[in-house]
Amino acid sequence: MHSAQDHPTPREEALGRIAGSLVVSCQALPGEPLFGAGIMARMAVAALQGGASGVRVNGPEDIAAVRAAVPVPVIGLWKRGDTGVYITPTLADARTVAAAGADIVALDATDRPRPDGLTLTETITALHADGVPVIADVSTFDEGIAARAAGADAVATTLSGYTTEDPPPPGPDFALLTALAARLDVPVIAEGRISTPQEAARALSLGAHAVVVGGAITRPTAITERFAAALRSVGNPLAEETPA
Repeated sequence: MHSAQDHPTPREEALGRIAGSLVVSCQALPGEPLFGAGIMARMAVAALQGGASGVRVNGPEDIAAVRAAVPVPVIGLWKRGDTGVYITPTLADARTVAAAGADIVALDATDRPRPDGLTLTETITALHADGVPVIADVSTFDEGIAARAAGADAVATTLSGYTTEDPPPPGPDFALLTALAARLDVPVIAEGRISTPQEAARALSLGAHAVVVGGAITRPTAITERFAAALRSVGNPLAEETPA
């Protein structure tokens, strides 16, 4: 006879449910046209209809609205500030995210000091005691190794290129993804600057457990800017042909 411990909880099953698939990051910040929990819930429904197997959502209000709108796994986080450790920076923030309905909590797992003074290991241990799985957002290979040692249930390449003063490089960090996938015994999630279906497919072929895409799908202002910039780069051929 199996004990209750032999069967994974719904939260523990969430990582398995996104295996080999697309997770869409449905996020909008204050001041952006799509900001608002109701709008993000609709965005999540649209992502699900398009074939996503999970969503990544920022903030307790948005998480609660999305959780009520879709049945797929919700990866929750809470961006607090915009410098240093700001993705779910404290244990209290992580618990709030879980209470709002997130199946999995994503948090900054870089080697920078955490605002509440806890270590990454202490934070993850406390969340595991609550029955909450953790995705560790890292920026380097060493941070990924350390995050796994701290108990992370999965590691994501989310913060690669975003922890220094230099602007992030173009394109996904496939090298980091490949290295982590080859070394770690937990799922590695590809996230960060994935802008085309081809890049997403490549990430999966390189060993990603799942692929998170955000801006290329859910940020129409940024998408429009890319198209507009491309047109500006070639000028206006019709204007050049117009007689003086």
